[in-house]
Amino acid sequence: MPVTTPVPNGLPMERTAGPFDPPREISALRDSRPVSPLNFPDGHQGWLVTGYEAVRRLLADTRFSSRLDIGILHVPYEIPGMPTPTEPSPQIPGMFVAMDPPDHTRLRRKLIGTFTVHRMRQLEEHIVAIVEAQLDEMSRLTPPVDLVRAFALPVPSLVICELLGVPYADRETFQADFARFMVKEQPLEEKMGAYIALNTYLGELVTAKRAAPGEDILSDLARQEDLGIDELTGIAFLLLLAGHETTANMLSLGTFALLEHPEQLAALRADPNLLPDAVEELMRYLSVADIFYRYATEDIELCGETIPQGSTVVVSLLAANHDPLRYDDPDTLNLHRTARGHLSFGHGIHQCLGAQLARLEMRAGFGSLLRRFPSLTLAVPAAEVPLRTDMNIYGVHELPVTWDTTVH
Repeated sequence: MPVTTPVPNGLPMERTAGPFDPPREISALRDSRPVSPLNFPDGHQGWLVTGYEAVRRLLADTRFSSRLDIGILHVPYEIPGMPTPTEPSPQIPGMFVAMDPPDHTRLRRKLIGTFTVHRMRQLEEHIVAIVEAQLDEMSRLTPPVDLVRAFALPVPSLVICELLGVPYADRETFQADFARFMVKEQPLEEKMGAYIALNTYLGELVTAKRAAPGEDILSDLARQEDLGIDELTGIAFLLLLAGHETTANMLSLGTFALLEHPEQLAALRADPNLLPDAVEELMRYLSVADIFYRYATEDIELCGETIPQGSTVVVSLLAANHDPLRYDDPDTLNLHRTARGHLSFGHGIHQCLGAQLARLEMRAGFGSLLRRFPSLTLAVPAAEVPLRTDMNIYGVHELPVTWDTTVH
């Protein structure tokens, strides 16, 4: 390992290379040592995996466990009030992203039929209608407006609420609780308060659906007697969080990226058939769900490095998706690129269940927004857009935009 690339103390999080690229320290580490030691704030000697090939292999290897209850999972940044962990965390019922087979297999199998490509395509017209209705509302506002609140957050929230059977009228409450829960360095007391509030709300919701099921995903799951209320609550938590947080941030950060790359934006406006490839490239380029964790259940060799049993392994999907060994000129947004094979939806048994739904929402969202608002521009300098470097899912806190109302 070159002496010019020291082992980081904690995970570099500041976007030193700009709002869309990995932090410079992480890119340098990937290029010199894609499987690298990482010093954690609590003294743990863990690992950071940043190379495309290494990340792909790791995510496909179930010896790298997703469970939190078999070993101590260390966090690569400071959390105020968080004591140094001395024992594993208890497993949370229904939280299948933090499980390994066979528990993971049992729960995921119950959901696979829900998110089939065919079923998602049946939803396509309805998603387009939701997008158009939200843009109707936005067009009646006087610019400048915050695109996050006016468009990027409402669209996926409404879609996932309808799919799951969550009252959309409750969105202000659950969105605020999820926002508190997702802050990286949130004091433990705040984080747990948000988690308990969400669990209480969703527990009452799935209990009501078991008593009187409707025509929605949570009702379908509630009809399955082998799922307990605590498991249903955990599943609901995951689906509601993943169903609105990730897509909302892709819509807002993706719009920011397009506005900052006018030649790419012009190419997309000129050729709407470019939209499917554009969505894949934006997914690769931005990788909003960036950091994931695994626990080494034994000594494991990964791309020439031996990761000892008991190590916490931090995975950066953003760094992997910007790996020059996988993509030419990876730090450039190129909507004509074939970005297939990107890792933004993960890989292996934990690959995102809702990938097809997210693609439909992004195609409808970007396509209609750019068509309906041809003069859309940032309302503030790019450097003033507040970035979500403090959150577990990246994006922007706000995206002030404006447009020429005389040509709209």
